[in-house]
Amino acid sequence: MLAECLRKDHRLILNNKKAYRLCRELGILQKYRERRTKHPRRLPRNRLVTGPNQLWQMDIKYGYVAGRDRFFFLLSIIDVFDRAIVSYYRGSECKATHAIQVLGKALESRIQPGESLPTIRTDNGPQFISALFGDTCENWGISHERIPPKTPNMNAYIESFHSIVEKNLFSKMEYKTMEAAYESIDNYIDFYNNRRMHGSLKRMSPLQFSSWIMQFEDRSQFYRSL
Repeated sequence: MLAECLRKDHRLILNNKKAYRLCRELGILQKYRERRTKHPRRLPRNRLVTGPNQLWQMDIKYGYVAGRDRFFFLLSIIDVFDRAIVSYYRGSECKATHAIQVLGKALESRIQPGESLPTIRTDNGPQFISALFGDTCENWGISHERIPPKTPNMNAYIESFHSIVEKNLFSKMEYKTMEAAYESIDNYIDFYNNRRMHGSLKRMSPLQFSSWIMQFEDRSQFYRSL
């Protein structure tokens, strides 16, 4: 904008880069405001996931309701070990409070008193970098990892699930109402968790796989059976 004003008012021949360089040499650039984060990003680390409820991945996907010309949100949490969707939310808005509610429901349904809490891995969406979400994870004693920008492969399991939802559901359905979209999601996730076969789970559903691994008292026997 400054370069444009100089060109118009004084007929100077310069572009935005030269205007910036001159301002820097004159020492009149406005100082950048340092962005302070209450909860600095904890980068993911490589780990061997040997059982359920050790590492959960969490992400958000958009859906579309043609009959209302509106988008909606699908927020899901997947267990990396058994690929189960441990909790999810669908709604017309998605805030940090919704992410916390979903996480709380997942913990309530999957974690028994005295058991270790899972690590939560997310991207850097506003819901996940918020002070509210960070404070909640800290208060609950949950380790929250955030992947670096432009590295969706580090959240590959939840990204894969949302790709499956897009391919098998959203791309094939045209919803007239929000209620119809929500019902469709509920039915599909029930199918995904309880009946859909996964090649990486010995052609079992997440529920069937979880029941199957319970028979192995020695985890080394489980790995030999894969």
